[in-house]
Formats: sequence, structure tokens, C-alpha cells
Amino acid sequence: MTFSHYSVLLQETITNLNIKADGVYVDGTLGGGGHALEVAKCLSKGGRLFGIDQDDAALQAAEERLSAYKDRVILVRSNYCNIREALAQYGVEQVDGIVLDLGVSSYQLDTEERGFSYRFDTKLDMRMDRRQTLTARTIVNQYTEQELYRIIRDYGEEQFAKNIAKHIVRFREERPIETTGELNEIIKAAIPAKMRQNGHPSKRTFQAIRIECNRELEVLRDSLDTMIEMLAPGGRLCIITFHSLEDRLVKAAFKRSENPCTCPPEFPVCICGKKPQGRAVTKKPILPTEEELRENSRSKSAKLRVFEKK
Repeated sequence: MTFSHYSVLLQETITNLNIKADGVYVDGTLGGGGHALEVAKCLSKGGRLFGIDQDDAALQAAEERLSAYKDRVILVRSNYCNIREALAQYGVEQVDGIVLDLGVSSYQLDTEERGFSYRFDTKLDMRMDRRQTLTARTIVNQYTEQELYRIIRDYGEEQFAKNIAKHIVRFREERPIETTGELNEIIKAAIPAKMRQNGHPSKRTFQAIRIECNRELEVLRDSLDTMIEMLAPGGRLCIITFHSLEDRLVKAAFKRSENPCTCPPEFPVCICGKKPQGRAVTKKPILPTEEELRENSRSKSAKLRVFEKK
């Protein structure tokens, strides 16, 4: 299957990057290369773009898509949490801009054997990096009921998390849960029929398992300060999130970097010595236009936040 991913909030992201022709930029979630392509078009031969992704299929597709700009593009198979180490190999310590599009690609959702989607009956997988050993199958069959409840409640924000966890454990006592179809039926049985009208009953649980499998929130939380530190003065970090858990982490990190002082409010002057790193360009997130929503329904929950280094 061709690697495809609709680049959400594309023009808004490129505009907010304030691209310099000879600058150094990073697309930390390269995907099919949609955002990266537009960045590359803005660069001269003196500029550089690093594309990072842990998905081998994404890198192959992006290499082809960006082939006309290979003189200024470097692709790295890694997770963006390793951004400092990845760029250090090329002697780069500071960059002029970073893009993160945290959405799952259309390719990953629509490729049946990747096991991301509840629309297919296939083996449970959900790994973005197929080199890792932890899969969705491991999670649903080996996590305790309490652990399953926690991730479905916290990462899926699912009100029936306790019952779903209970049903999963009960089912696997008979035999292992092997497929997305089996998991779908288990989830459906755990949710009251009258409550199954608001979207697919498996949506939140599948999201939760995917986030756990790929450590998505942990990686984001632990990378935000590093990315802000790596920005050159005037450099910008553009992050597109797709659910409230991600957006909360980004918003909090930007706020903390904008006002890092930890002195009690009654202190007349700051004595902690922590200086602002820059400013949040977007006090409120940038949302998709009506036109974009008509073109791609998957963009409906997208939010873009932008931070500029001082």
C-alpha cells in the first residue's frame, strides 16, 4: 500500500515556522513527508532538513517524496525523543525550527496488518517502530486488570474502562486475545448498548493501547524541554496534537518555558534565577479551517501550538 498521510494544518505550520532559506529544520514525525516537503521547498542549498521517524515504511516513502531535495535533506530512523543525539552525529546542536505532527498516519491506520485500526480483523500489533518487542497483543494479554484499567481510563478517557479491563481479563482466561476483531467484540460487550451510539465503541480503548504500546505521552513529555533548548534564538517549535492529553502536555511545557520562575508569589523579586526561554506564539491553538475539515475528517481534533525561542 502507498504510504499516505494528509498533512494536517500544513500551511499554518509552514507559515508559523518562519523558515529561513539557509536555516536548519527538523521534522520529528516525518511520516509520508508532507510537512517536510514544504519545508524543503523553502530551503536553499545552504539549508538543511532532518527528517526523523521510527517507521521504516514512512522513511522509504519520504525518501522518494523528497528525492528532488536530497542535497538538503537527511533522514534518520529514530524516535524524536533522541533528537539531540541524532543531530549530534551531524555536528548540529541548534536548529531554527522543529515540527511535530503527532497524529497516526493514514497509512498506519489503513494498512490492515499494522493492527492499528478497529475497522479490520487482523493481528494485534500497533507498533510504530516494528523493531520493538512490545505489541498491543502483549499489553492485552499480559497487563494486569489494574494496569489495563489505568491505561484505558487515562489514555483513552473511557468511562467504561473498569468494565472493559474486566472483560479483557475474563476472556483471556479461556485463551489469548489474538486479533483486533476479538478485542472489538470484548469491548462492545463491556459497554451498555445504549452508550454505543457515540462513535465506534472501540475508539478510545484502541487509542489507549496504541499510546501505551508506543510510549507516546511519555516520549512527548520527556522531549519538550529538550526541543525548546535546541532552538536557536528566534527558532520555532510547531506541534500538532490530536487529543487533549497531548495538548495539555504541550500547553504546560510552553507555559513553563515562558514563565519558569518558581519563587513564591509574595517574593518582591525573583531569586530562583530561572529565565524565560521564549514565548508561546499561540495563546490559543490554531484549528483546521472549515475547508480542511471538509477535505479530511481526521483533522477535526487537530490543534497547532507554536513556541518561539527568545
